[in-house]
Amino acid sequence: MPLIEVTYAAHVPESALPGLADVLPHLVSTAVECPEEPYDGDLQPGDVEIRFRALGPFDVSGLDVVIEVRSKFFESRAVNRQDRADRLHADLATATGLENFGVYLTFPVAAWAQSE
Repeated sequence: MPLIEVTYAAHVPESALPGLADVLPHLVSTAVECPEEPYDGDLQPGDVEIRFRALGPFDVSGLDVVIEVRSKFFESRAVNRQDRADRLHADLATATGLENFGVYLTFPVAAWAQSE
């Protein structure tokens, strides 16, 4: 279950954010799929969580948008994490037209529980 945080600069038009929110669940799920957590294309509530946050007055960033993705550690994910981040970046650029953005992909040791 990926957690996604999108931080964006004040000059990024708010009209660009819904399109990003639309493509992120599928593209991130594809980027982090693995044998332990296969992606079947049928996302359910709780499968992907996205949070958007505008940069604050004291935040420092040289990019228009930074997309941070956290998903549970599995060795099969970790061995090619850079390839996964590069592919996600390329897929997002193609799908959204974003140019000045970064993707930070991390696989922490974690556990998840949610209400049914």
